[in-house]
Amino acid sequence: MALTSPEERRTAILSMLDRAASVQVTQLAEAFGVSRVTVRADLDALARDGKLRRTHGGAVSLSKTLTVSVQDRRVNVNVEAKRAIARLAAPFVEDGDSVLVDSGTTALELVRAISGRRGVTVVTDDFTIADYVDRSAPSLDVIMLGGSLRKGHRYTAGPLALRTLELLRPDKAFVTPTSYAPGRGLMTNNQDMAELKRSFLACAERAYVLMDQSKVGAPGLLWFGTLESVEAVVMDADPEGVVASDAAELGCRVIY
Repeated sequence: MALTSPEERRTAILSMLDRAASVQVTQLAEAFGVSRVTVRADLDALARDGKLRRTHGGAVSLSKTLTVSVQDRRVNVNVEAKRAIARLAAPFVEDGDSVLVDSGTTALELVRAISGRRGVTVVTDDFTIADYVDRSAPSLDVIMLGGSLRKGHRYTAGPLALRTLELLRPDKAFVTPTSYAPGRGLMTNNQDMAELKRSFLACAERAYVLMDQSKVGAPGLLWFGTLESVEAVVMDADPEGVVASDAAELGCRVIY
């Protein structure tokens, strides 16, 4: 249906949010027969009026959203760096691959970048990534890891998730650390996630690390691995060459 009036479109958007907790820009553009730019302007106007909350790629209902996820809070942090990393990492994924994708906004950008691939199965613990594939990437398939939901983070972890990984052998894994400690390795801040990310590195045929330069030397409590078992680290930049220096000693490439 082509809705040319902004008032009609915005009323329709709010009506859709009464039935579903979230909407996507692509979904609305197709439904209304308008451009994505027009839809984004409608969503921005409704957000300014306090009628919905904008997210990366869409919006969510204020009345149905009980918590703001960590991903939602981080979605506008270092956006261009994350997209640049996704563009560099995307060529590693080929048609027909099975890919294990970590949780987080950089990982989401990677899945966006490979959304046109054919026959690719995405294995993930991240609800936002699974939801994106369901809504906007029909050529991709998804396997969700089981486990316990970490509230406010939109991912699963724990013994059931680890058990699921024991049954899988994906072609490639893309892992996103919280930080990188020079001379030591990959870090995160949650015990369950440290165990899960360690399994991510171990279970795939080839593993890749995705991180922007702000992760180097950033706070991180729990170690989960080195670059020794990693095929390549994909970054937006490595200004002081710290990661490249560590990677060279361990036979890993750095791409930026």
